[in-house]
Amino acid sequence: MKAAQAKKAPARRRWLGGAAALVAAGLAPALAAAAAPKGNAAVTGGAADKAGASPAARNAGVAADGVWVQAALPQARQTDLRSRHTGQHYRIFISIPDMPAPAAGHPVIYALDGNASFPSLALMARTVARRSKVTGRTAPVVVGIGYASGEDYDGVARSRDYTPPSAKATDKEGGADRFLDFIEQELKPQIAALAKIDMQRQALFGHSYGGLFTLHALFTRPAAFQTFIAASPSIWWGERFILSEQAGLAVRAAAATRKPQLLLTVGELEQAVAPGKQLSERSAMLMEKRMVDAARDLAADLQKQTAAAASAEQGIANSSGPAKDGNAPAGAAKAVLSRVRFLALAGEDHGSALFPALSRGLEFFLE
Repeated sequence: MKAAQAKKAPARRRWLGGAAALVAAGLAPALAAAAAPKGNAAVTGGAADKAGASPAARNAGVAADGVWVQAALPQARQTDLRSRHTGQHYRIFISIPDMPAPAAGHPVIYALDGNASFPSLALMARTVARRSKVTGRTAPVVVGIGYASGEDYDGVARSRDYTPPSAKATDKEGGADRFLDFIEQELKPQIAALAKIDMQRQALFGHSYGGLFTLHALFTRPAAFQTFIAASPSIWWGERFILSEQAGLAVRAAAATRKPQLLLTVGELEQAVAPGKQLSERSAMLMEKRMVDAARDLAADLQKQTAAAASAEQGIANSSGPAKDGNAPAGAAKAVLSRVRFLALAGEDHGSALFPALSRGLEFFLE
């Protein structure tokens, strides 16, 4: 069975990566063409758009037989924002479910590297919406945080924004705190003005350096989101500096009104040579970074802490009974996280692991 799965995995990976790349490459230009003006321009989406749009606007992109026009991604809008915290321009994408918001509001997922990740994630969210009556899951608002350069991955910008402040950082790195300030103080209020958001169901997704940033956000500001999805996180960065930030998580998480949850994913081929391939210089470099081992070890450590705290809390509750105010007894250990899950994605390498991580991350968030 495993041999059959391994044989199918490369073909599936090529198809998945190619399909997602076509989505991003084909739809991103169309989104750019339909962008709102730069600055703090309004960004809209969902049922409100249909109600207010003219027939011509609703039929934009429709052409005579044989005439090619730019494709557009339904229920999607974008705008460019300049951050007062970082001084940088960001391209923000949003997709709002085309249905009334639940009483508590829509869940929302913020995805880093939005130029590349948003088109696929937005389509996944629309699938959730179509099947919501069957699954009982609530479709989320999807927010892609990209860069105004328009590149799928802006290497210089993401190195600056996604890496933690550390003595190991160069002068072009270490801006994660300023970037997190931008998300918390500038971006989130704008999103809340566009759609009714459930502030207790917010998720952050990041891949590679974005996964590193996601861990930084969890370890330093665990109340910022309730779900953290770190895909192929660059734990190796700065001589594994991110692991030093883990020490303060327990204290910071204790102040959160809802304990956050974490999904850690990594492609199984990020630390191995694909079947039939020879060891290359790049493969050797990836093995040295121990992408799979580092993610698995971190997940195991956090799972152990969470299980130990939950066990201690349950033991104290059983021996002393609940407090009169309904809270846990004094001295009870506090669970660091509500749950931690680790997934090694079969047949995926560092690049291809992004797309199944988006799918599994969305599923984890909405469970």
